[in-house]
Amino acid sequence: MKRMLLAAAAVMLVGGLHAEERVDLAMTSKIRQEAFNHSQAMALLDHLTEQVGPRLTNSPAMVQANAWTRSKFDEWGLANVHDEAMAEPFGRGWEFHSADVEMLTPRAFPLHALPKAWTPGTNGPIEGDVVAAKIEKKEDFEKFRGKLKGKIVFLGEARAYKPGEKPDWDRETDATLDAMKALAVPADQKPGAREEARERRRQRLEFAPQLNKFLVDEGAIASVTQSGWDNGIILLSGGGSRKAGESVGVPSLSMAAEHFNAVMRALDRKAPVRLRMNVDARFTTDTDQPAYNTIAEIPGTGPHRNEVVMIGAHMDSWHAGTGAADNGAGVAVMMEAMRILKAVGAKPDRTIRVALWTGEEQGLLGSADYVSRHFGKFADPADPKEKAMPVMLRNPRGKFEPGSDYGKLAAYFNLDNGGGKIRGVYAQENMEVAPIFETWLKPFNDVGATIVTQRNTGSTDHVSFDTIGLPGFQFVQDGLDYFTNVHHSDLDVLDHIVAEDLKQASAIVASFAYNAATRPEKLPRKAVSAE
Repeated sequence: MKRMLLAAAAVMLVGGLHAEERVDLAMTSKIRQEAFNHSQAMALLDHLTEQVGPRLTNSPAMVQANAWTRSKFDEWGLANVHDEAMAEPFGRGWEFHSADVEMLTPRAFPLHALPKAWTPGTNGPIEGDVVAAKIEKKEDFEKFRGKLKGKIVFLGEARAYKPGEKPDWDRETDATLDAMKALAVPADQKPGAREEARERRRQRLEFAPQLNKFLVDEGAIASVTQSGWDNGIILLSGGGSRKAGESVGVPSLSMAAEHFNAVMRALDRKAPVRLRMNVDARFTTDTDQPAYNTIAEIPGTGPHRNEVVMIGAHMDSWHAGTGAADNGAGVAVMMEAMRILKAVGAKPDRTIRVALWTGEEQGLLGSADYVSRHFGKFADPADPKEKAMPVMLRNPRGKFEPGSDYGKLAAYFNLDNGGGKIRGVYAQENMEVAPIFETWLKPFNDVGATIVTQRNTGSTDHVSFDTIGLPGFQFVQDGLDYFTNVHHSDLDVLDHIVAEDLKQASAIVASFAYNAATRPEKLPRKAVSAE
């Protein structure tokens, strides 16, 4: 009788909205104990950020990160540990070591600026006079032809300082979480609005290499743009070109907004502005190279062992900080979730697979490639211009072509909104999963994870799965200072991470993966949209 009562306590009904959904509370308790009391999440993140450093796709540091994560998976006894190359070469490797920028006239002053990815270094110190040039489209070239030789070109205009309207550091409250459960009915779009937005994106993609070539042809020696954030924070992404054979332009930097404005004000006063800069940046390969996702598994042991539950986060980052919040935190949580499951002796029915993605910052490239080759894809459009667009922006999509493993994926869970703890999960308008997830969250209500929202969230790797009708999900997280200080900035470093948040998130991810791998059926799917 006692054994029967213990068994009933170990596997019990949780939550009233989905009477048949069961959670193994004995296993959940083991997961919580391991995650909360024996966590390695911060140690993993420390190594990834402080020792490996920023992990620009195909950089030497990203190669090191692939190797180190494989070694940890091997150490923990995971199976099928390997790197998987993307089908198409990503491009050349690139890295930078330092950037020094000084104003020489009208007064000596150090300026805070960092190089954009895939732009050349200066090959030692260079000096040049500054010229302001608002060049936003091809038609603007004629205004500046013959005027840029030997110049450092400040692209764009000064921007007025805008005081922040939100707190630098923020956690969700009961009120904001409750509001997040509401789903606004979409308003009718202005006719042609979607196509106009796509056309603007297409024009930007086409204009960037044209500007690179123009600056080189005109003999400019460097270019500078203004950081998108204020308060001395530098936002960085790519410039130049990662593709062998394409113009990489001139050394190109992003400058702190306030310093950029100071230079522009001097120019407005007709003062001659001269700068000295020394940018140590270089390409590390001469030819385009493949980029790699790192994969590992806990094999299934039950009748559904050939089906798979996936968890993942992108391991690539931008290069200004160390990629701690974006997305070292997600990587550390996913690695820790796999370690926890091994440590507690989990024997899942389905295989649990972790994927650490590459190329997310360049358009979900690693996950999109993996999904297209394993699970399915939309056929490439015949129009070359449409084919050149990012997959998510193509219109119309081609015919859907399911892959050989399309029916085998039970679920995919992603973490990529900084280091904040998990507060719930986005259901991606999949009504059937809501009561399931509410049941799975019930054992974690006491640590702040409480809501399931039908809202869609995008811009990260679960979209690669969701787009083709697979059950792919991103967790709701506390924002902390992700969108005020650290996202893609030079402040994205370990100091902005909270250890307790990683512990909580690791336990929830491990539990969700285990629940998905042991429930009798795969998670419900949405219909594939052709739009």
